[in-house]
Amino acid sequence: MTFRRTALAQEMARQLLRPTFLDTSLRSGLFLSGQRRVGKTTFLATDLIPALQDLGAIVIYVDLWSQPQANPANLVHNAIRKSLHDLQTPGSAMLQKLKQLSSVEAGAAGFKFGFKLADVGKEGGVSLAQAFTELVEQSKTDVVLIIDEVQHALGSADGDSLLHALKAARDAINTRPATPGHFLFLGTGSHRARVQELSLKGNQAFNGAVTHEFPVLGLDFIEYVLQQVGPQLGVMAPSAGVTEEAFRRMGSRPEELMKALSVLRALPPGANPDEHLPTIAQAFGAAAADIELQKIEAFGPLAQAVFSHICGIGGNVKGVFTGDALKEYSIQIGREVSAQEVQGVLGMMTSANLLMRVKHGHYGVTDSFVEKAWGTRLQADKLLRPDGLPGQDGSA
Repeated sequence: MTFRRTALAQEMARQLLRPTFLDTSLRSGLFLSGQRRVGKTTFLATDLIPALQDLGAIVIYVDLWSQPQANPANLVHNAIRKSLHDLQTPGSAMLQKLKQLSSVEAGAAGFKFGFKLADVGKEGGVSLAQAFTELVEQSKTDVVLIIDEVQHALGSADGDSLLHALKAARDAINTRPATPGHFLFLGTGSHRARVQELSLKGNQAFNGAVTHEFPVLGLDFIEYVLQQVGPQLGVMAPSAGVTEEAFRRMGSRPEELMKALSVLRALPPGANPDEHLPTIAQAFGAAAADIELQKIEAFGPLAQAVFSHICGIGGNVKGVFTGDALKEYSIQIGREVSAQEVQGVLGMMTSANLLMRVKHGHYGVTDSFVEKAWGTRLQADKLLRPDGLPGQDGSA
């Protein structure tokens, strides 16, 4: 199933590359936030990147979620080096695409850079500002760097240095009065609070950049899906309005919608799909959350207590190792807890992409959908245990 959002992509590409006076602020940087599995990466790959390329831009894409244990700066530097290598390689797809859609006059041998690609981003090597400036000068077009799940650049000195290096590249290129192209930075992320920090906090490199909610799929997508599944569902096909509401209940996640619609085929003859779909959607929404919550539970009672502590304070928590926090964990699991043990479970949950380190000593929940689901579970548990005592398994 391929649903194209061509019009949206073309409008976003135009705003980025051919901005009106009101859109020029996008050259400071654009950050899009939206929950996981709502179609952000698919939209980037199938719609936005082609739309940007059709306007002659060079697009460099990197997904920090693809290798969560890797150094984010290394992933970005590797993606930049690969793109530069492709542009200096005769016959490469990237070079041929650029020649077709822009006025670039790269010779048969491709681009010639005045630096070694292996030195890009390395200490003492060529800076990103220099590398991108040379690229813009030779290509005479815009360069767009897209970092998917950009919030993973937070929480480390390397990630912070990377963002400041990208800001320096932006300033070096975009402030030139006669620049033949601009440098555009687009970051997407699955945690709104973390993404907003990148543009709202004064100590962040892209403070002042533009932040928007990622536009989730809407009624046009619902109508497209119903048209595709109509022959299979027949009289069990629900109405568009009910389907759209069910889609929202499941977090606007296409995968969950398809699962819910598949269940309708098993309904007995004469059943009303509009009556059953809301219940099915609620069940699938809860199941999607349970998959993530089970990961937390699998790490044991201490991990649950630490995760609850972080959710309870609302993320960006620096008090996970304080005496009060350790006492809280000890009460919940029924034994003394050391800071070293807490560090261990934080490491496990960070490796599992459940938590992310915002900066030294500060942790937040990676996915706000999971954070909300865990909070709902805690509230339900309190209703079941009015005395507030932990369960037999050590859970809060």
